[in-house]
Amino acid sequence: MSSRHFLRSVAMQCLYDWDFNGKKKDSLVRVTSENIKNFFPQIEESKEEVSFVKNLVKGVFEKIEIIDPIIEKCAPEWPLDQITMVDRNILRLGIYELMFGDYEQVPPKVAINEAIELGKTFGGESSGRFVNGVLGTVYREMGEPMKDDKTKNKKA
Repeated sequence: MSSRHFLRSVAMQCLYDWDFNGKKKDSLVRVTSENIKNFFPQIEESKEEVSFVKNLVKGVFEKIEIIDPIIEKCAPEWPLDQITMVDRNILRLGIYELMFGDYEQVPPKVAINEAIELGKTFGGESSGRFVNGVLGTVYREMGEPMKDDKTKNKKA
């Protein structure tokens, strides 16, 4: 299996392309299909990877009305349309994994670190720090979900 970091970068590129093209649902499906064909020419041999990418992209799309206001709240000095498109979509992906992901597969701190690394790779000079700051705020606001889950499990 390809590395999850690579798969997240493919998902981020799909979201970026979708955002760039006006955020139309039909363009998201097209862009995702095109990126998958480009990155996974042997789709039959890459079903698990393709599924991971599609689930991330679909999840962000389905939760965007929750995610975008969180970005605005946690980065109040940066209106959403003034955040670079790369950073905005990295944040969407990171917040999706942080809030709606499977903590057994991707613990919150891993989701944050992966997003920071995407920022460093694809964003500008300060993208990693910006992504870290916003996702760190989201994580603190959530009340560190892994700790809460462990506490609940001990009480049950």
